[in-house]
Amino acid sequence: MARDMLTFFLADHAEVETAANGLEAVERFRQGLAAQSPFDLVLLDIVMPEMDGQEALKLIRQAERENSVETERKAVIIMTTALHSPENMVDALWDGDCTDYLVKPIVRADLMAMLRRYRLL
Repeated sequence: MARDMLTFFLADHAEVETAANGLEAVERFRQGLAAQSPFDLVLLDIVMPEMDGQEALKLIRQAERENSVETERKAVIIMTTALHSPENMVDALWDGDCTDYLVKPIVRADLMAMLRRYRLL
């Protein structure tokens, strides 16, 4: 499962929390904001139960706006997906304000390079 693989990749570098679906991801993100402990990084898959990654992305960015999160303090959100289509990329990057996009299968070196680029490692 991709979630388990990503958790394994990040375990030595970060405290990792997972969500079973998009709805849970948005709720955990909102809880982090409310507790003054926001997430630095969010990895979303486009295909998730309950709520897809595109909708979760929009709701997470909405929660940041509602909580007056400054632009430079917004979470780095990386969409991970096997659905590599121009439409999905445009929806995530432009319409959803996603930070970046990784196509599965995810290679550890690519993820780590991306995290270094965003100064998360």
